[in-house]
Amino acid sequence: MKKLILGLLLSLSVSLAYSQAPKYRLSSHILDISTGLPAQNVKVKLEKLNETNKMWTSIDQQETDQNGRIGNFLEETKTEKGIYRLTFLIADYFKNKKTESFYPFIEVVFQIKDNKHYHVPITLSPYGYSTYRGN
Repeated sequence: MKKLILGLLLSLSVSLAYSQAPKYRLSSHILDISTGLPAQNVKVKLEKLNETNKMWTSIDQQETDQNGRIGNFLEETKTEKGIYRLTFLIADYFKNKKTESFYPFIEVVFQIKDNKHYHVPITLSPYGYSTYRGN
């Protein structure tokens, strides 16, 4: 009987942990189109514009994972509407690949206007990049 109760309690605690996992409003992805592979270990800074004094405030900084992704920027419950900037620090990425590149970093400025999820990816090569709003 004790094993059954312990099993039920463990199951309940796991279910509660999953139901309370935070959700995020913003994600990003970097695809290196010169290789066709995701860009791993790229530092990406997130900032928000203070529209009163026109200064940028640092929100977060993370690195892309083995799939070139960051999936956990801006926790849903704490996200404010406004103008944001992602800065992709790509100089070290190309340096580590022993590849010359033109851009030391890429800034993408965008506006969050509602409570939807925003996915802001870039496709990247040593001498160019492109961005769009994904989903």
